[in-house]
Amino acid sequence: MRITADTKLNFNNRYLTVDGRPWFPLMGEIHYSRVPASCWERELCRMKAGGIDIVSAYTIWIHHEEERGTWDFTGVRDLRRFVKTVGECGLHMFLRIGPWAHGEVRNGGFPDWLMDLEGEGKLRTRTNDPAYMELVRTFYERIFREVEGLFVKDGGPIIGVQIENEYGHCGGLGGEEGEKHMRALLAMAKEIGFDVPLYTATGWGGAVTGGMLPVMGGYCEAPWDQRLGEIEPSGNYIFTRERNDHAIGSDHGIGEGITFDMDQFPYLTAELGGGLQVTRHRRPVATGRDTEAMSLTKLGSGCNLLGYYMYHGGTNPEGKKTTLQESRETGYPNDLPVLSYDFNAPIREYGQLTDTYRRIRRLSLFLKDFGEDLCGMDYIPQEGNPAKPEDLTSLRCAVRASDRGGYLFVSDYQRRRQMADHPDTPLRAFDKEGRLLADFGREDVKDGDIFFYPFDMPLSDGNLLKTANAVPLCILRSAGEDLYVFYAREGIDPDRVLYQIEAGIPRRRRASALTLTADQALHAVKVTLEGRDHLLVSEDDIVEKADGSLAMVCRIREERKPCLRANPSLKSVPQGFERVFEAEDCSYADYRALQACVNPVRAFLSEMTEPDLARDLTGHIHAEGLEGCSEALLVLSYEGESAELTQEEKKIRGDGRAADSFYTGQDWEIGLSGFARDGEADFTLTVHPLLEGDSVFLEKWPSMQNGCACRVNGCHTEAVFELPVGLS
Repeated sequence: MRITADTKLNFNNRYLTVDGRPWFPLMGEIHYSRVPASCWERELCRMKAGGIDIVSAYTIWIHHEEERGTWDFTGVRDLRRFVKTVGECGLHMFLRIGPWAHGEVRNGGFPDWLMDLEGEGKLRTRTNDPAYMELVRTFYERIFREVEGLFVKDGGPIIGVQIENEYGHCGGLGGEEGEKHMRALLAMAKEIGFDVPLYTATGWGGAVTGGMLPVMGGYCEAPWDQRLGEIEPSGNYIFTRERNDHAIGSDHGIGEGITFDMDQFPYLTAELGGGLQVTRHRRPVATGRDTEAMSLTKLGSGCNLLGYYMYHGGTNPEGKKTTLQESRETGYPNDLPVLSYDFNAPIREYGQLTDTYRRIRRLSLFLKDFGEDLCGMDYIPQEGNPAKPEDLTSLRCAVRASDRGGYLFVSDYQRRRQMADHPDTPLRAFDKEGRLLADFGREDVKDGDIFFYPFDMPLSDGNLLKTANAVPLCILRSAGEDLYVFYAREGIDPDRVLYQIEAGIPRRRRASALTLTADQALHAVKVTLEGRDHLLVSEDDIVEKADGSLAMVCRIREERKPCLRANPSLKSVPQGFERVFEAEDCSYADYRALQACVNPVRAFLSEMTEPDLARDLTGHIHAEGLEGCSEALLVLSYEGESAELTQEEKKIRGDGRAADSFYTGQDWEIGLSGFARDGEADFTLTVHPLLEGDSVFLEKWPSMQNGCACRVNGCHTEAVFELPVGLS
């Protein structure tokens, strides 16, 4: 959906509206100052291809005014260029102007000089102290100068502004004093010229909102938690009317710790954890299944905007005087990597597309075609659904329904916990009075299963889909016919899917159904060519670029020819491809690239030292052939407490650091293009030992030798290509 200056964007107590119609968007956070400016267009297009409609981004004060009065809007800090690029990629934007951001940044984003003024007693930050508000005004005015003319009223992409962050929950004032401060910041922003349809404030954990549209959060774990063992199971995997994340909010009952009337505002999220940023003391790893299950649970609980933090990871920019990451040295409870803000996000630090990316994309396909109806569907609690995540035996289920039909949501998922199996279980949906709405028969529901089934879905041919024991994906529209695409949940044969149709008043338009496997749906994108929708399925990720052309993002370790399937088959074979199969009825066709993609990049690890309990492991890495692809990834398998790559030519803060990592058990991937010179790059690798008894939580500890883990198990490279898919 394209929002323009003539569009009326608003909200009611249930959902966002565009020209009066319900709108269910997806939002994803990316920090422009943590991503190379040369990559912005490429990465934003990948976000859009993953289903994102709205880009959200902090304007981090210390990134722009580290030294008082010296402003920096160049390079990765070029806010105006970034916002323009967002619009050029066909995306909308929420600008999160703080002034306090957190974002795992030094001082929560406040410059050191501002903190020094507070330490000297000259002002009180995050209050209506005139001395502080005068400095905030200067910051707001300077940000406004960069984005002036780029608001949606001017034809630009900015449709919303967030004021402050976690105010009254993580610092700041509560109660009426806190509300006054939020209202004062909002009034100042409007007076300066931040004129947008939507103003938001984070609403969890006692945060005050100043009457603005509250947005909620939810993470699958809590790397900021100071405990070093397994923590209680996350409440984000329970269907509930509760909007608070019990880890970042409170656990006192529905609505407790929320300062606004939940009946007056729609349930929107801005900080669903697309991943987790690890800390030195706590290093949980968020998986694609973790994020998908949490997203599905929020949908079943009545959420009408999925907003992910982070959606795209990044790298902290260079500071003039200090490192810019959050640290205990700066008074925060956590130590973060100096550089890496990877976040294990759907799109990771160097643009890697992940399983999480594909699972959110699959969900986004559904929301693009069915989200408008879903917005108007009420959350209906179901009998037997557990109230607490500690209940690992009861089947978790919820219903959303309206006069446009509904969905039964089922989850047997709790992160890092084993759930009870439910063999031969009746799957039924009931209304608020306990009357049966739909009966899907009996199915086996096993530990880890997450899915939702439709009922009473109106079809475009006038008939009614009473039930389907498959998950809706999208609708492929063409002249005179709609093809409803579903996928069988994991472990279910698509040939076993049952569609119960009730005849209605016939229409001239036809409707039919296609059932994919769960894996096919995971690798599917929808494109429109010559007035007809097509579903393209590929192990490689298909992205629409800013100029409207299509490309396949291919990660290549060994030589191979990328392939794709089109349903229905394409009128002409894509340039650079050959057709290797086509169904007799042209319902689909398979295509293969004419030329193989070859990985030209090689890496050599040598000169390793011998580690001991008191000494780091060091070695030299040489990479070559980097000019032969759009990106090259160095993939390191190491075991230790942490590691760094340093480069003599890259004098970040004088230590030569190019990339860093806190060990989690995952392979460490480093994008090499930013460090190449004449197609080559040289690094010194340092691995710091992990010792038995170190104060760190790891989901899986490496094997210890003599009380220590400090080793490199291997390294290889993978080349990333954007292979054009020439479709006319």
